[in-house]
Amino acid sequence: MLLEGKRLLITGVLTPQSIAFAVAEAAQNEGAEIVLTGFGRSQSLTERSAKRLPKPADVLELDVTNSAHFSALTESLRSRWGRLDGALHAIAFAPEDALGGNFLHTPWESVQTALRISTFSMKELAVAVMPLMTEGGSLVTLDFDNRIAWPIYDWMGVCKAALEATVRYLARDLGPKKIRVNALAAGPLSTLAAKSIPGFKSLEKLWGTQAPLGWESKDHHHYVARAACALLSDWFPATTGELIHVDGGFHAMGAPPVTPEP
Repeated sequence: MLLEGKRLLITGVLTPQSIAFAVAEAAQNEGAEIVLTGFGRSQSLTERSAKRLPKPADVLELDVTNSAHFSALTESLRSRWGRLDGALHAIAFAPEDALGGNFLHTPWESVQTALRISTFSMKELAVAVMPLMTEGGSLVTLDFDNRIAWPIYDWMGVCKAALEATVRYLARDLGPKKIRVNALAAGPLSTLAAKSIPGFKSLEKLWGTQAPLGWESKDHHHYVARAACALLSDWFPATTGELIHVDGGFHAMGAPPVTPEP
């Protein structure tokens, strides 16, 4: 019961195939109380998924493009629990013209949308939950390592690189409050969001051949969930500002393996 007694906020649950759903499920199995967030037309999906957890969870409304929603979230959690121990940031979106090789021609309006939802929302969420973490806590965001340029990721790659920088600055500013902030970089996983990324299937195939531990995009959600639960627990008390990989070791390899000729 790694998270026994912990109270956690989990964003980003859409379907049971969501990475955030796997984290929510694992957190409950480890003893945590959780609340989910959803918004707009997709909130009904979140509410249906919430009923499929080991224990049905409440869903609070959070549209990250509406600043008033963050204030309301703080007050709702304060009245519910009084304190919060951790939060998962699993929110990202980019308009279609910001992905798939259109990097040089993406208009600012699309980039602005992607940055606000995928990157700035991490700061906004941190500010919203900070007053509730009176005994310290842990913030974890879901990432895709963007220290290199990917052929299909374009402006979402820029957003994720900015997210990684945001994690470091939040770690700096929240550390004195004993709040840890870390990013979890997973390999490609088959989710509703992944289906909207052009060329995802090619990346999916490549990953399994290069990762020394192998990789199954349909089966490894629980690996990421376990790592997230560990970061949300008390077992990483001196780790903050970090980018932690759960990708089968892909990030450490320089090139795809070469098969010797017979």
